[in-house]
Amino acid sequence: MKNSIYSILTVTLMLASCGNTTEEVKKTPARIKTELASTSTSVENTSYVGVVEAESSTAVSFTSSGTITQMHVTEGQRVSKGQLIAELDKTQSQNMLNAAEAQMQQANDALARMKQLHETNSLPEMKWVEVQSQVEQAKAQLDMAKKSLANCMLYAPVSGVIGKGVKSAGETALPAMSVATILNISTVKVKVSIPEKEIANIKSNSRSSVSVDALGKTFNGGKIEKGVQADPMTHTYDIKININNQQQQLLPGMVCNVELKVNNTPGEEKYCTVPISAVQQGADGDKFIWKEVEGKAHRQKITLGRASGNRIVVLNGLQAGEKVITEGYHKISEGTEVRE
Repeated sequence: MKNSIYSILTVTLMLASCGNTTEEVKKTPARIKTELASTSTSVENTSYVGVVEAESSTAVSFTSSGTITQMHVTEGQRVSKGQLIAELDKTQSQNMLNAAEAQMQQANDALARMKQLHETNSLPEMKWVEVQSQVEQAKAQLDMAKKSLANCMLYAPVSGVIGKGVKSAGETALPAMSVATILNISTVKVKVSIPEKEIANIKSNSRSSVSVDALGKTFNGGKIEKGVQADPMTHTYDIKININNQQQQLLPGMVCNVELKVNNTPGEEKYCTVPISAVQQGADGDKFIWKEVEGKAHRQKITLGRASGNRIVVLNGLQAGEKVITEGYHKISEGTEVRE
């Protein structure tokens, strides 16, 4: 009989013990992680593809025609102002100079002889004027011949980098025909095509960064120039982002990734943002998040704005200073006790 009583007590104690354990499990708060909501201007990073362009380009050409005998530059070469670019065949110009020098010498000799006669009044005044005129003409011819010879040498008018379209030795150069192009790349511009729906959000002082895979570097963008005429086919507007390029690492034609920090909220209003992963959708289609309020979970319906990266703007339903549950929300329900 005693054994039976002891058995009953033992079972009772075991059941009581199990009941206490179950009750303790139920009361153990769910482990979560939270973040404190704070307001910020609704800004998103928008990615585009751009192409580097030179700040300006200068076409270099001869002022006279002739055959190019030497090109002293190649595409991509850096040149300084005054550096020799190309030469023309000097044969004809040199012959013109030799003839002009001989004519000048002859005119000067004639002037010297006639001067003696003029001083003794043995030379008619008209003849003396004629001799002086011949000297002036010979001098003009000599100056022209010297200039023609000098024009056979082409020098860089500005410093920069030689672009495409460099002529080769043996080609014929004509006046005003480009022999080479010098690009100014101390400052460059990154050209980007922006869809017409997004162009209004971009300002001249919008922040930007430009990443160039070819260099493995990222550059900070400067002032933005906005185009005013859309491409009729693509309905995009061109913008140009100025970038300081004193080290001349960025070269025209390089493809780059452009990140523009664009304000998408009218009136510069400020809103809270939350991780996209923290946003849930109910059976009714409404979006909601879980908040921690006085140690308990509370489901909060929200209105969403635009996404930016892995975060999204909350237009309504969340205030600065409230705790948003970012991890552990899958194991809670309304009123569940929670702790971090």
